Amino acid sequence: MAEGSEVKRANKSYESISLQEVIKKVISSPLSTHSKDIGCGQVSEELIGKKIKLAGWVESIRDHGGVKFLDLVDMSGKVQVVIRPSNIPSEKLPELDEIGDFWVLKIEGKVERRPEGTENPNISTGKVEIIAHNFDILSKSEQPPFSPKDKKEISEEIRLKYRYIDLRREKMRRNILLRHLVSRKIREFLWSKSFVEIETPFLTKSTPEGARDFLVPSRIYKGKFYALPQSPQLFKQILQVAGFERYFQIVRCFRDEDLRADRQPEFTQVDIEMSFVSEEDIMRTVEELIRFVFKESIDVELQIPFPRITYKESIEKYGTDKPDISIPFHIQDLTKIFSQSKLDFIRRVIENEGKVLGFGVKDIEISKSKLVSLEREAKSMGVGGLMWFVIKNSQVSASPVMKFLSEEEKKSISDICEKNGVVFAVAEKEEKARSTISRVMKIISKEFGFYKKGFNFVWVVDFPLFSYDETEKRFVSEHHPFTSPKEEDIAILESDPLKVRARAYDIVLNGEEVGGGSIRIHRPELQRKIFRILNLSDEEVEERFGWFINALRYGAPPHGGIALGLDRLVALMAEEESIREVIPFPKSQSGICHITGAPSEVYLKQLDELGIMIKTEEKENNK
Repeated sequence: MAEGSEVKRANKSYESISLQEVIKKVISSPLSTHSKDIGCGQVSEELIGKKIKLAGWVESIRDHGGVKFLDLVDMSGKVQVVIRPSNIPSEKLPELDEIGDFWVLKIEGKVERRPEGTENPNISTGKVEIIAHNFDILSKSEQPPFSPKDKKEISEEIRLKYRYIDLRREKMRRNILLRHLVSRKIREFLWSKSFVEIETPFLTKSTPEGARDFLVPSRIYKGKFYALPQSPQLFKQILQVAGFERYFQIVRCFRDEDLRADRQPEFTQVDIEMSFVSEEDIMRTVEELIRFVFKESIDVELQIPFPRITYKESIEKYGTDKPDISIPFHIQDLTKIFSQSKLDFIRRVIENEGKVLGFGVKDIEISKSKLVSLEREAKSMGVGGLMWFVIKNSQVSASPVMKFLSEEEKKSISDICEKNGVVFAVAEKEEKARSTISRVMKIISKEFGFYKKGFNFVWVVDFPLFSYDETEKRFVSEHHPFTSPKEEDIAILESDPLKVRARAYDIVLNGEEVGGGSIRIHRPELQRKIFRILNLSDEEVEERFGWFINALRYGAPPHGGIALGLDRLVALMAEEESIREVIPFPKSQSGICHITGAPSEVYLKQLDELGIMIKTEEKENNK
């Protein structure tokens, strides 16, 4: 790992931030309106003896001998309201017995200290209560399909369909308020560094390179289409040409990708671009930004600079370009150990330029059932299987391939763990072997207590500029075609493209990519050369990107930037597995909005206005 990597990941152990802690940071003034003097969660001991008005939702209601105890909740928190029939107007008594959970009430009453022994230390208002002398029912509620107080698992489809109920749950309120807080702190930091927030178009030109665009047909110009932006990439670069040398935007982006477990067709990124900079300038700015946001939002101190690792080292050690540096194991090349193997499948792999890759875990005991489970996991990733070797007293004591091992192989395998432990190995084509053994490393690390909890950031640098697409038989950009090659590699751009390194950098947190950026190409002749290597004709370049290359001709400064994934960053800060847990209205895993039913059919008249006819499957099949 590059110099500067030996840093503390975080100065304190992290306990997931609570709703009350987030509310304190977000709500700094009274939630006063004509219906309420203050928020429910803002009632304090200082108000004891005073009459106030509150409004909110009934989270729960309890009846003790005719006296109603309500938990009234709003955005600021909750407070207990006590309604005694003797304290309220007689004409309101019939309504009192009707009140149910989730009804919306306005309460007038006096703040009192709770009787000794009835305090609730779990809420900020736990030492006080409101003795009501009047109330108004502002809205009634039907019984929802689930309660925000439910602890049991609720299907995601139901949660998304009734998201307005789901968002009342404490965890979801915490997540959405945390998202707001993170966005606010990002803005505060960037404003303090003289960044200018500028909006870029949502209706733009389709430039199909990478993921599919979402297309928007033009009614006025029939047969022509806008595209929703996959990122503001080219516009933010043009802003650098225009002289706005410190730009940022928290922006919606859209990608019509194939459905994947934790991707959204629309997502939010923190977009940053700077002029007259090197990689170091951008990486330092981002490190300072992230440190500020973590401290201000969740009270976690991060040490900077973050560690750095090259793309090559990351692939070799972790089997991925998104390394989780908290994993204490590294991949080892065991091909030499098995070069004379009696196992036919290993010999075939090695003869076909594959590899045997593995890792060892010292001083661990793993049950046979768990080893079998890991084998299944490996096979699910498309490899033939997972080999394992139990080491006891410096000897291989058990393995499914035990009888095929020579004494020399046993000795070399046992040396990996020294005295006791387990060695895992996969024989496959190198890329597949690395990804599979990387997955096994992660499982072992998390399930057996090797994983270091915290926020483990790392920069991945020195990416290749190109890779080769065997299907399309052409070079493709590893990041995007506007990434600058390293100056020292420009000489081999055309003669040896796969050896050219990019001035690109990804930032990874706990094995998840949370951002990526690069120094951009600012010279039009170099940009055209990159397009030629990508097998784009001059006509294609002019049609797709001519407007952009033309802008580079008018004094483009050296510039670079980064985009941080806000959804992913907040999910990791909130310790959520899915980004859907930190997005107010996400699409489902199948790309559906369960509240509205989108995507949906539209009226034929709308299609006629656009000059669009829908191809049916039947018509397609009859071609």
